Amino acid sequence: MKISDNSKHPQNTILHTDCVEFLEGVAEPFADLVFADPPFNIGYQYDVYHDNRDYETYLEWTKRWMRATCRALKPDGTLWVAIGDEYAAEIKLIAQKDVGLACRSWVIWYYTFGVNCTRKFTRSHAHLFHFVRNSQKFTFRGEDLENRVPSARQLVYNDKRANPSGRLPDDTWAIRPANVVGELICDDGTWEPTDLSVPSDEIQTWSLRPQDLSECFTPTENTWYFPRVAGTFKERAGFHGCQMPEQLLGRIIRTCSNEKDLVLDPFSGSGTTLAVAKKLGRRYLGFDVSEDYVKYGMQRLDAIRVRDPLDGSVEPLLTAPKTQKGRGSSSNQSGRHLKTSSKRRSVSNTQCAERKRYNETQLAFTLVGVLEAFRGTYDGYSADRVVADPNLNHNFVEECNRLSLAGDARTWNILLFRLRKAGKLIQMPTTRRTVISWEECDDYLFASEIALQLILLGKKAQSLDEVLCDPSLAREFDEKAARFAPRFRPLEYRWAALKLRRQARLARSRGAIRKPPRQLGKIIPVQKIEEPDLPDSSGVYVLSENGSSKLYVGKALNLRNRLSSQFRQSEVLKAWNDIADSLQLQTFVTEPAPAEMLAWQSCLVRKYEPRLNVQ
Repeated sequence: MKISDNSKHPQNTILHTDCVEFLEGVAEPFADLVFADPPFNIGYQYDVYHDNRDYETYLEWTKRWMRATCRALKPDGTLWVAIGDEYAAEIKLIAQKDVGLACRSWVIWYYTFGVNCTRKFTRSHAHLFHFVRNSQKFTFRGEDLENRVPSARQLVYNDKRANPSGRLPDDTWAIRPANVVGELICDDGTWEPTDLSVPSDEIQTWSLRPQDLSECFTPTENTWYFPRVAGTFKERAGFHGCQMPEQLLGRIIRTCSNEKDLVLDPFSGSGTTLAVAKKLGRRYLGFDVSEDYVKYGMQRLDAIRVRDPLDGSVEPLLTAPKTQKGRGSSSNQSGRHLKTSSKRRSVSNTQCAERKRYNETQLAFTLVGVLEAFRGTYDGYSADRVVADPNLNHNFVEECNRLSLAGDARTWNILLFRLRKAGKLIQMPTTRRTVISWEECDDYLFASEIALQLILLGKKAQSLDEVLCDPSLAREFDEKAARFAPRFRPLEYRWAALKLRRQARLARSRGAIRKPPRQLGKIIPVQKIEEPDLPDSSGVYVLSENGSSKLYVGKALNLRNRLSSQFRQSEVLKAWNDIADSLQLQTFVTEPAPAEMLAWQSCLVRKYEPRLNVQ
């Protein structure tokens, strides 16, 4: 498969194919950042791949996948490789001598809960290589605040001379892995996920935890400490034995790529690289030879929305609990209490600020996405039409989904209305009007009002906008309206309600200066309506229960035609009977102009306060 046009390469997906075979067919580079976590050749049995090759075969395969990956990497692109001790030196030499990359950093990733080995020290680290194709031109967002950490002057000494922007982390990262298979292997044979048992925190005789050595493992030093995702952790995807923590990948992707850049993972596995890329607003592409890993990885990605916060602690060093050694007292324990309390308050404030920043960033991104989704689907219509029209709204919601925006259809519709009211849609003029005249909607306008009022009375919503923005409530609105005026389209019911709302203020104003009639027409039970009993003209009508409790005040261009035909329909009578036992009708003749009829309707609504009119 040859790829010569960057706009045509696959993106935002996981391909069920061998990455090497695919990438060797790439004609032009398209990836901005590659993160590769290849099999470590330590004997682990993956889903469809057994990680056990002889030394030379593994190195030749490594050269091949690295060369293929670099074919897809742009001239100013960046490659990160995660590897264990066994082949770390070889990976660095292959990248520099065989592939022609420059090494910017050799990061040590430190974690706890390594496998206890009997004939060597417990493995608790991995290697992360930062390579670039052009040592003079590459992406490194070192000045962005989200990529910096507090300095010692800030964190320890509270020194006013400290740079408020903090500093970049050094190249040792203390981060617990997410059950990373390759880093957890001892000398005694192959390792399986079931072999790992997490040691109890109560037993601290053989190891010191980095959170007990806060002066040694500061975020400014060259060990990155990110907690690994153990089987019981919420972050664990649950289907892959090797999963890196999102915060580790977040540091790499935020620093070495820009928004909308394409992040490529040739060995996607659990899909964490792609998940983090999506959350951070990057495009992504993954590969895996396992059909199951592709399936579950795509399910994970489908559940993510752009700007979702990364799983795991933002600054694990600050939030990891201290080990309670001995449960006893020390000579300076009380003296430490104030310092500990102060640090905890600082941590709490930092976490709150971080959550607020995530929320604000996600909202800003979502608003931009909603604007773009509207731009691509509004077809010249107004925002009201896009929300009210089921077909246009389907296209709008699908575009929001395609952009992986946080939220759902209701959220996006509400945000679209907010953007309209804030004047943010002015650059997308309405060139196509929705024209449904008062005459056309006269036969079902009353049904729209009653349907809306029933939903409001049920306290399922507080406004028409809220009903229209929620697809489930909008469908319920359509169904209720259809019970009183069958066989009209959802758009017609919804647009009639919008028309009525637009005229409501004018109708109330005009109705307020009118004096209600002393007496309406004669009372007629709806079951006994005969055409001669009804005026052959325009006017308003009042429906009552048992002649006293007013239910609804409506209007009609022709009272005789509308009411005689309406109450002869058994399904409409059933809808009314579900509301009231005994319906009676009175009429009042008005001018035929819709605005005048609405004014008289408002006048009578003010007088009688009927239950089914929207007040």
